[in-house]
Amino acid sequence: MDKVTEMYGTNVFNEQTMRQRLPKETFKELEKTIQDGKPLNIKIANAVAHAMKVWAIEKGATHFTHWFQPMTGVTAEKHDSFINPQDDGTVIMEFSGKELIKGEPDASSFPNGGLRATFEARGYTAWDPTSYAFIKNGVLCIPTAFCSYTGFALDKKTPLLRSMEAISRQALRVLKLFGNEDVRSVKTTLGPEQEYFLVDKQYFEQRKDLIYTGRTLFGAPAPKNQEMEDHYFGTIKSRVQKFMNELNEELWKLGISAKTEHNEVAPAQHELAPVFSTTNIAVDHNQLTMEIIQRVAKKHDLVALLHEKPFDGINGSGKHNNWSISTDTGVNLLEPGDTPYENAQFLLFLTAIIKAVDEHQDLLRLAVATAGNDHRLGANEAPPAIISIFLGDELTAVLESIENDTTYDGVGKELMKIGADVLPKFTKDTTDRNRTSPFAFTGNKFEFRMPGSALSVAQPNIMLNTVIADVLCDFANELENADDFESALHALIQRTLKQHKRIVFNGNGYDDAWVEEAKRRGLLNLKTTVDALPYSILPENIALFERQGVLRRDEIVSRYEIMMEEYTKVLNIEALTMIDMAKKQILPSIVRFEKELADTIVLKRAVLETLPSSYETGTLEAISTAMEQAFAALKALEVKVAELHQIDDFELAAAFVRDVIIPAMDSLRAPCDQLEMLTDTELWPFPTYGKLLFGII
Repeated sequence: MDKVTEMYGTNVFNEQTMRQRLPKETFKELEKTIQDGKPLNIKIANAVAHAMKVWAIEKGATHFTHWFQPMTGVTAEKHDSFINPQDDGTVIMEFSGKELIKGEPDASSFPNGGLRATFEARGYTAWDPTSYAFIKNGVLCIPTAFCSYTGFALDKKTPLLRSMEAISRQALRVLKLFGNEDVRSVKTTLGPEQEYFLVDKQYFEQRKDLIYTGRTLFGAPAPKNQEMEDHYFGTIKSRVQKFMNELNEELWKLGISAKTEHNEVAPAQHELAPVFSTTNIAVDHNQLTMEIIQRVAKKHDLVALLHEKPFDGINGSGKHNNWSISTDTGVNLLEPGDTPYENAQFLLFLTAIIKAVDEHQDLLRLAVATAGNDHRLGANEAPPAIISIFLGDELTAVLESIENDTTYDGVGKELMKIGADVLPKFTKDTTDRNRTSPFAFTGNKFEFRMPGSALSVAQPNIMLNTVIADVLCDFANELENADDFESALHALIQRTLKQHKRIVFNGNGYDDAWVEEAKRRGLLNLKTTVDALPYSILPENIALFERQGVLRRDEIVSRYEIMMEEYTKVLNIEALTMIDMAKKQILPSIVRFEKELADTIVLKRAVLETLPSSYETGTLEAISTAMEQAFAALKALEVKVAELHQIDDFELAAAFVRDVIIPAMDSLRAPCDQLEMLTDTELWPFPTYGKLLFGII
């Protein structure tokens, strides 16, 4: 057995380990819980907990934690040891079924958006048995959901699991109409591609902006950026390769199927892509992946930057969300079929997705809305903020033929009629991938390209699952009552395509002409987080989530408040960091350089009045002018930040940040970046873009 197969999953209490360590009947009961959502009685829970504890201790673990995903965007954990003191002064190692199933962390300091008062500290974590327990840093980690004392979801896992149940429930109704009686459940699958930057730790530690905000708030362009296009898929540097090798090993031990690694477009930018897995497991794995990327990087004296736009003027980082939907019998519902019914089934699910994306552009846009991602969307390295679907020429032609009852010329000139007539076979991967599309069909999956690199992919998948479930529900309601299923099916697909074809766009999403075309089509263009988030609390959107049992009204409103406040907090920290860097580092350094220039001019003139000093005088004049501009912008930003701190309403504060604080920050950055271009490198107070982007040898 080779090294990889030996190490893979060694730190996971996975199915193979459970089969080996659990009594046969216990394993069967646990399997029912995992597959069918059956309740787990305390006797079975105790048996599972005991086996899990013994396994973890053998692996060197002394503590356990309920590992959960609060609304902070990162994971949380509280470690408890296995020890239980005895009367004789010794301890025994214990872990009960009750401790496995339920925890009670202090919920008082997590974002809650008004769902509970600060003094109401109690919160609960509940084991998610569909996601395997694992060992990280010597601690047994149990994936859990997190809710308040009153039962409200305070995390991202709970609504994700609910959304998966919703789409499974509605998809099963549709599948039964096609005679799929053997299908018991439907799962969405996910493969998130993680992009990140690596910089040398010594340079990172000299940049307050990177330390406090994860991105550079100042920085003039380096002489070389990404224009040579030589970094993408280029040879990986030895130091980076050593980091990647260790990263792969750590991920593989956790059962994370890290598959692809390569250099990305920008200097110092890289990507890691895993093999697809069930959505909730993929979300857990991506949270772990981000954490482990950062941890392993430090061991190699590197720092991983997960921010969506760490550097101005070059590509930012995204996290392409490759989404699909499959039955428990192994059928990918986005795979074109071999028979008329299989193709009709594929086309119905495809049509449902088209309708869902068109009707709920707002929800998909706000699902990826963050302060960091606002820098990236529409910046010629990521899709625009306008939602559209790319289907490719052949599939689009098929749908147009169905819509218009016309001949499809792609294969044998056959009339596109769904049902008894033979539907022409069309293959996947017949069209080039459209890298400018926010939501592209790529053969047997959709690639949602808008999520940013630091985002938890729970949010976009909650939205996708829910909006598609709702459309499938409508489709099932209509078709279940049809007298003639085949005729009703054809009419439904045809009508839906006519009503929602505006969302399909196979062209260049980076082209300015598309913005105007999208406007003519009536598509939304929500450019900022503050523009997008209010759509979450529209009555029709609240009704949608309540109808599908994914989120209650109070939970939706709380998440809106949390995300708006997070936007304001992020920009407030950035503004304060800019003020600190400008006041304590940049301007004092410029004063020293001004003195050097002035002293040189005086010395030259003292020696000989006619000695040339055009460089010194010209540079002194230029930096003095830029210095005045920077100082004025600094004072203006300080005033605006003080005004922000007086605004109590979270919506008004977020709008003030968008409309006032960000322009004031831009006004400070511009002259400071100009000063960097004029100043002696030895006097500039922190590493430049050149060192950050090209400093890894």
